[in-house]
Amino acid sequence: MSHLFAAPAAASSAPAVSAGGLLSVSLALLVVLGAIFALAWLARRMRTFGSRARGALEILASLPLGTKERAVLVKVGDAQILLGVAPGQVSTLHVLPQPLELDRTATAGVTAGRPTFAALLKRSLGK
Repeated sequence: MSHLFAAPAAASSAPAVSAGGLLSVSLALLVVLGAIFALAWLARRMRTFGSRARGALEILASLPLGTKERAVLVKVGDAQILLGVAPGQVSTLHVLPQPLELDRTATAGVTAGRPTFAALLKRSLGK
């Protein structure tokens, strides 16, 4: 007597995995991952290229004042402006009559006396 809802005999055995199929899937995965990394590298290069082209606007220093508030010193042309930045609002706090001289090597990678994650990562990698 045959069972009406029984699975066919061919479905009960495990499908055989061929070496050629596994190789093609692995190669396709490597191609997709390579494309993702190439696009990420290209996006980073395009972002830094665009920021160099603007040149007239530069963030000189930033200081957190609270969880979401910051004081930012911005160079616009030859003038320096102190801005208060909060969620949904940017306010001019002061326009400096004479530009401040900042030591760029001392402030690179440091915000409010603490090194940034990027600076710590570079130091741990020995770069």
